[in-house]
Amino acid sequence: MARKRTSGTPATLVLTAAGVAFELHRYAHDPRATSYGLEAAEALAVEPSRVFKTLLADLDGTLVVAIVPVARSLDLKALARVLGGRKAVMADVAAAERATGYVAGGISPLGQKKPHRTVLDESSLDHTTVFVSAGRRGLDVELAPADLVVTTEAITAPIGR
Repeated sequence: MARKRTSGTPATLVLTAAGVAFELHRYAHDPRATSYGLEAAEALAVEPSRVFKTLLADLDGTLVVAIVPVARSLDLKALARVLGGRKAVMADVAAAERATGYVAGGISPLGQKKPHRTVLDESSLDHTTVFVSAGRRGLDVELAPADLVVTTEAITAPIGR
């Protein structure tokens, strides 16, 4: 995979600064799309199990990040259990956008305004590379799951269902 230069989204800048090998993938985003992740998988001709969506949840009053395959759902109870919390609910979209600096459908787990506790679904480790949003709709970044773990300081756990 190619290493990107000094311009790009906050997500690609983080990867570049960390010396992580990655590849950018652009696709034509359809503004009528309702499932951004599945749209990306189809447009990039990639198995949905390799394309991951970034979700924010409110865990006992604190925002946390969950990264799960686009064809699966987030198990909020599993997320709370893994992070030692009592109850997790999906974060309000506006709160997620404010906290990350990204728009819904383009929220990347990388380069957010401030770091959040992050959990990556363990199924990511079944793949050599995975795809996550690069910080805008129609732009994904492909990288090794281990590099995603390191750059987001994530833990891996079974949080998808």
